[in-house]
Parts: sequence; C-alpha cells; structure tokens
Amino acid sequence: MKLINFSVNGLTRIGLLDNEHIVDLLAVNEISPFLSSNNLNMLNNTISVISNWEQLHNQFKKGLEISHEGHGRIPLNQVHLLPPMIPSTILCSGSNYLSHNQEKANADISGKEPEFFVKTGDCVIGPNQGIVYDPILTKKLDGEAELAVVIGKPGRHIEIKDSHKHVFGYTIVNDVTARDRQVRRRPDGSYWYELGRGKLFDTSAPMGPCITTSDEIPNPQDIMIRSWVNDELRQISSTSQMIWSVAELVHFFSINMTLRPGMVIITGTPSGTAWSSDEDLGGKWAGTDGMVKAKRYLQPNDTIVCEVEGIGQLSNLIIT
Repeated sequence: MKLINFSVNGLTRIGLLDNEHIVDLLAVNEISPFLSSNNLNMLNNTISVISNWEQLHNQFKKGLEISHEGHGRIPLNQVHLLPPMIPSTILCSGSNYLSHNQEKANADISGKEPEFFVKTGDCVIGPNQGIVYDPILTKKLDGEAELAVVIGKPGRHIEIKDSHKHVFGYTIVNDVTARDRQVRRRPDGSYWYELGRGKLFDTSAPMGPCITTSDEIPNPQDIMIRSWVNDELRQISSTSQMIWSVAELVHFFSINMTLRPGMVIITGTPSGTAWSSDEDLGGKWAGTDGMVKAKRYLQPNDTIVCEVEGIGQLSNLIIT
C-alpha cells in the first residue's frame, strides 16, 4: 500500500495512493463503515498509523477494496498532497554510493563509514511545494535524490539480520544541500565537511509523494533511482550500488539511538549532482547512461524531480 497525507478544507487527512487516484479513507468509511471507533482514533497522524499498523493493515486493505466500488476516490490531479509524514528525526547517511564519491571532493571518512548527520521535521516540505533559494545562505543550492527508510518498530542495537523487521516502508527524500556551506578546503588542499549548516535549513528535505509499505518493496537493494532538473536527466542508478545497504544502515544508526516508529533514514545519493561540475569545490564529472552534466547549481524557477522505483516521483520548484 501507499500511504499519503492530503489536505481537505485546510485539514490533513490520511489516505492511500492507488494509481492515478487517492482514496479518502474517512470518506469511504462514512459511506461503508469499515473502521471501528478505536481505529479512527489511530488516524490522527501518520506516525500513529505506523505505530498501530498491525491493527490497521487489514482495515486499510478493506477500505481500498471498498473504494473500487466508486466510494471515496478522487483523481490525483485534483488533490493537494502534503508530506506523507513529518518525522521527528531524519538520520542521514552521506557518501553511500561509489559513483557519488568518484565525482566529488571526499572528506576523511568518505567511503570508510557512513557520514552521519541529521535533519529534522522542520526541513520537510511535500510534493510540489517550493524549495527556497536563499542567497544569504547559499549560492550553490544542490539536490540529491535518495531512498528514504521509514522505521516501523522501535529498537536499539538492531542486528543486520533483523533490520527488515523494523522497517515500515520507504519514501523519497531530496537531500537539498548548500554546497558552499558544506564543502570546506584546508590549506593543504584536502577537504572537510560542515554538515550542519550545509544540510539542515528550511525546505531542505522535500519528502513524498507517499510511503510505500515494505511488502511492496521486498528488496530495497534492487530498485532504480533517478532525478531530473528542468527535464534534463541528472541522476540514474540502482540502489544495488550503495556501499552500505538499508539493513546495514538500520544497524548502524541503532547503535547511537533507539529507532522509533516514524523516524526516517536517508540512504545517500548517486552521481550526477551539480557538485560534480564545480571544480572549485573538488567536483569531477562522472556521469553515465545519458546523464546531462549540470551547467550550474539550482536557481529560482528550476524544477527538480526525484524518482524511486516502486514509490513514484517527487517534484519541487525552486522559489525565492
């Protein structure tokens, strides 16, 4: 199933994405009740749904089936999608694709262990919302298409072999980055990263369009990931090219803290970022498969689209 959040008269509703329609579960329930009062109380927000998924899964499946009779279905192009959730914490793994490491100036630990940084729910925006270009913050705004892992069950010190038991599903996050804040050069010509100011700022975590439950993506290490800027193909790769797998990242982050339902782990990006064209910051173009080399960083009125197989596309306009 594909969980979404959408807006109805200014209120956030939880629904399902079903091809080119959304299913308004509350509207379906009003016509053909399938949710108990206890179930309805669990629909306060997406994190509540995730936490109670064992009880809600069959009910949501039933609601989806009822909707095929014509109840509660709305064409997707008539709906204002919101972020599928607002996570408390986004745990981030940088430099997790070999191809990305080949196109950039690497820091001391790049490719040796996941580069651990954090974003928060304050950074999150939804599909078709604007990514703010703020020239006071950065003149080198860049985007990164990433598979994002949504945690479903709590755990600490999770073994790699058990990691899948803690994954609820997957979404897309565009890890928007201020490159001129992130990449710093030492006098000896080596580089280091300032991942705080370079990564965590307003609108730096577009998320969506949905959360695809893990049963629909049984192997997260064999799906395609792409991005476009103004219809130019910038990134194309497979999650099979990750250095550390989803299971290894769940284990890695659980060493530091208890993973809780609704937390998100983003898993890195492949080559094709605008950084690769920026020799001043150590960029080295390494594109393949019809990718178009960026001539510049993101600017107002650009549109960036991130796509992950099995989830969909996340489109955002750069605004001032």
